[in-house]
Amino acid sequence: MEKFRGKKRYFSNLWRQTNVEEYDLDFGDEGWFDLWHTHLDFLGYGNNSLKIRREHIKAHLALYRNLLKNLQPLGKPYQCWIELIDEEAALDAVYIHTPNPNEDNFPLKIDKLNWDCDVPKYFKDLINPNEFNVGHYMWGSKNCYIIQSQNNKIEL
Repeated sequence: MEKFRGKKRYFSNLWRQTNVEEYDLDFGDEGWFDLWHTHLDFLGYGNNSLKIRREHIKAHLALYRNLLKNLQPLGKPYQCWIELIDEEAALDAVYIHTPNPNEDNFPLKIDKLNWDCDVPKYFKDLINPNEFNVGHYMWGSKNCYIIQSQNNKIEL
């Protein structure tokens, strides 16, 4: 494993990405999202270090909060959530989903999503239980966790 060089610049850029203006999202009346998502740890650095993984989770939470604020005036129903994949940090992402012309798949429902699960230790202290719900489901052999605001109108 190579040493991770340039961490300061990397994390500075990462936190800049949590600002919604970095994304060219059409929040107008005609805007729609078909499972739009973004991966903040695209290269999977969080697989090598719990400290790095936690920093990416914090960034996903910040981006998620910013997206929720910007989605309020959308004027149509939406689902927004964070998905964390235990075994693969590069798959962690923030999602937005609305009714869309591509497919009749709104609202999205995830089979066997358990909202009464134990939150893993590595991110339990990052989640405010008064602000977020955490659910778990299996995707093949991978443990997947959904983080969704308690104020989100449409659950997965």
